[in-house]
Amino acid sequence: MNYELLNIGDQAPDFSLPNYNEEIVSLNDFKGKNIVLWFFPKANTPGWAIQGQGFREEFDDFKKLGYEIIGVSGDSTKKQTKFVEKYNFPFMMLCDESHDMLTAYKVWALKKFMGREYMGILRITYIIDQDGKIAKIYDQVKTKTHSQDVLSDCSWNMIEGRKILGAIPDCIKRLLVGNKIE
Repeated sequence: MNYELLNIGDQAPDFSLPNYNEEIVSLNDFKGKNIVLWFFPKANTPGWAIQGQGFREEFDDFKKLGYEIIGVSGDSTKKQTKFVEKYNFPFMMLCDESHDMLTAYKVWALKKFMGREYMGILRITYIIDQDGKIAKIYDQVKTKTHSQDVLSDCSWNMIEGRKILGAIPDCIKRLLVGNKIE
């Protein structure tokens, strides 16, 4: 099925949702920051646990690059809390039981599986830049490597056509300039 997603350059839709601790979190709370906003269908399922663990493992490198990581599903705060605690996730996990935010980000859609149609959450990640605009869209997510794929792209920040090595994690620098890091 083809899905109409937000476009690069679109203003990211505002939201106010509870996190797993039932605190209300809004897009405005991240004003001036880069955001990795990843959507997953259901907490505590194997694929999404793997994807979340990947973001957990790369969390420090994302922070060094100036990116906040936010996961979103339609689960209750109770289910999200169990998911966060079970896997020790250090990043924000939001709950959209009403599906309003999921709809605004165009990830709540008609899906098809084994001949059955149903409404569900698409496997999508958006990068939101410091100005609150959609900078990149991942619509072909591989759960095992997704966090590394996103981190690699985030590491390639460009200003006036030059790569900024100072903001790149050491593991990526080694690939770019060899094992000699100054």
